[in-house]
Amino acid sequence: EVQLVESGGGLVQPGGTLRLSCVGSGFIFSHYAMSWLRQAPGKELEWVSGINSLDNREHYADAVKGRFTISRDNAMNTLYLQLNSLKIEDTAMYYCAKGASYADKELAPALVRGQGTQVTVSS
Repeated sequence: EVQLVESGGGLVQPGGTLRLSCVGSGFIFSHYAMSWLRQAPGKELEWVSGINSLDNREHYADAVKGRFTISRDNAMNTLYLQLNSLKIEDTAMYYCAKGASYADKELAPALVRGQGTQVTVSS
């Protein structure tokens, strides 16, 4: 059974930082592209960042480019997202998702994802 378990969310002030982690099990982690998605209250699920399986090439949504950094440790079956210079509009539930390094509005909901970790940016 595929499992994705996210952690690392929390409450942070604008300009703050967080590091999200996602541990995968039940599949060969290194064989799959992975992504981070997020969903703010009342908004659609959106793709945030992704990383390829073969070359670890990184991809970012324009809204987070230059502030967030995705990485993976295949030996630990773990995906990371470093969140810097956080903004109030980054407040959302963050999910890691298996099988794609990019997802449009149609694909994002179809990806296997974890239960999520809440990121709240507030002063």
